[in-house]
Amino acid sequence: MDLFNFKMPEQFIIMNNPLIIGAWISIILASVGIVFFVTKYKKWGYLWREWFTTVDHKKIGVMYILAALLMLFRGGFDAILMRTQLALPDMKVLDAQHYNEIFTTHGTIMILFMAMPFIIGLMNVGVPLQIGARDVAFPVLNAVSFWLFFVGAMVFNLSFVIGGSPDAGWTNYVPLSGSELTPGVGINYYLWGLQIAGIGTLATGINFFVTILKMRAPGMTLLRMPMFTWSTLVTSVIIIFAFPVLTITLALLTFDRLFGAHFFTIDAGGMPMMWANLFWIWGHPEVYIVILPAFGIFSDVISTFARKRLFGYHAMVISMVAISGLSFVVWVHHFFTMGNGPWINSIFSITTMLIAVPTGVKVFNWLFTMYKGRIETPAPMLWSLAFIPNFLIGGVTGVMLASAPADYQYHNSYFLVSHFHYVLIGGTVFGCMAGLYYWWPKIFDFKLNERISKWAFWIFIVGFNVCFLPMYLVGLQGMPRRIYTYKAEMGWTMWNFVQTIGAYLMGIGFILIVWAIIYSIRHEKRDRSGDPWHGRTLEWAIPSPPPHYNFSRMPSRITSADPYWDAKKRGESMFDENEPLKPIHMPNNDGMPIVMSGFMFIAGFGFVFEWLLIAFIGLLGVIGTMVWRSFKDYDADHYVQVEEIERDQAELQASLEGRS
Repeated sequence: MDLFNFKMPEQFIIMNNPLIIGAWISIILASVGIVFFVTKYKKWGYLWREWFTTVDHKKIGVMYILAALLMLFRGGFDAILMRTQLALPDMKVLDAQHYNEIFTTHGTIMILFMAMPFIIGLMNVGVPLQIGARDVAFPVLNAVSFWLFFVGAMVFNLSFVIGGSPDAGWTNYVPLSGSELTPGVGINYYLWGLQIAGIGTLATGINFFVTILKMRAPGMTLLRMPMFTWSTLVTSVIIIFAFPVLTITLALLTFDRLFGAHFFTIDAGGMPMMWANLFWIWGHPEVYIVILPAFGIFSDVISTFARKRLFGYHAMVISMVAISGLSFVVWVHHFFTMGNGPWINSIFSITTMLIAVPTGVKVFNWLFTMYKGRIETPAPMLWSLAFIPNFLIGGVTGVMLASAPADYQYHNSYFLVSHFHYVLIGGTVFGCMAGLYYWWPKIFDFKLNERISKWAFWIFIVGFNVCFLPMYLVGLQGMPRRIYTYKAEMGWTMWNFVQTIGAYLMGIGFILIVWAIIYSIRHEKRDRSGDPWHGRTLEWAIPSPPPHYNFSRMPSRITSADPYWDAKKRGESMFDENEPLKPIHMPNNDGMPIVMSGFMFIAGFGFVFEWLLIAFIGLLGVIGTMVWRSFKDYDADHYVQVEEIERDQAELQASLEGRS
């Protein structure tokens, strides 16, 4: 091991493609523009104090969501390029290598750097407010989680312009991802981008698990928690058990590639198929990590806009727990075609079919919740209603794929691609959009424009089905996945062209969502009352946006999963106004998370290029930062004094009276 061997790849700065040159120009212009405007308006101090060093769960949630929207743009642009390449036979938009790279980065970004942070961002915004907590259990660790995710995403995305992107698919199967078949730095980017972000996600799971168990308001028992909080608790448990598997798996392949180990090579006793086992032992629970919180969002949104209590609350909780358990015993269905033998395939076929049962229970519960309800259809409800039929299509085709003999025919075709997207877009992305629109007026103090939002919704929904429904048909006609071109005589041209039209419609829908945000910031009416949807749970009982301490008094009178709705029906407040205000203990902002994550970036970049001296310097910086914080004598917290709380309440009251 030579610490001082700074070998360079064949191409360090990638400039071999017009698209990559365009990316360079965009990166440079965006970076210069951001630095110019932040400097011109003297916002560096503001950004450092209010955002870069914040430990406020609400601001951290906003940063997660903003990062996820950026990643949605990047991953969506990759998808547009792939669909353009496949729109007609023998297209030359992308060559085979570039297609493989974009195919790999699209899947990885959308699942790990878009869906995950979006869901975690909504958890940060909603869960502490729903349980009546003033913060999460470990505020500084929460900031560490975000910055590790952000650094992991930046490491991964640098691959497009520096060194070369990974090209072994988002599942990164060996031996294709081994050093012999893929000797460049692209796979190293995959390993370290996911490793760094994954450590942050594991910390998030621990944090929310403790927060929900230990910081609920008085009277809020486990069976009085809102369904989104329940889904977050179950998801946190899955994260705690699943993500260490990913951490170890990525580390083992890193040892293979950087230090000549043989965990996944046939020679020296390794086993390539073990990668598939370990990856999917993490990977299938990961699907439910991003789906279950969406189920919780739909439950809260549907009950809110149906103006009814959630039907079958206890059945929903039991089904969610059942799904979490079954998610760990179905992973082999991802490689039925790899020669596991009929006995193993039969067992995993049965467990895969079983998981459809608790999922079906939830669908019927949502339908019965709406039965005889006074249904309203603002944007959050539209996304929730669209979820049911679209996710059902993905679920039914999932049961078809659960049969091992049938899967042998479907697996390597576009039938599976369609199923996967109907589940993850129809479930997770629709859930993210529902949650974004639902909690937007709580994060800020205004709704997103309904007219633009509904246009965005309908264009996206139409585009989604136009894009992915024909994939079932072309898959049954024999079109294999992971191909970058095809001949006209194959008979797939019409459906591929239709799919590409749908992809562009989805892109237009996303642009309209962004436009709704920009338009609403400037034009929508402000409302600090805190309850624009006539909500049912605790977050709607406080002003919008909430003060940094969330609750001036702790909520009381919690007797159900809809405490605020019940209190409004009784004409009562959720708070005991006769209780005297008391100083509130809150954490101080802390620069350690961003500094430590900066060292982690250095370590990751060093390992990507096998510059071991730089990598070890980065790791020493990470360890040194943690040691420094452990022994440094400084003020980690403060008390919000009663005078400040009273001043906030007076300003709120004056604002409400001025708008009445």
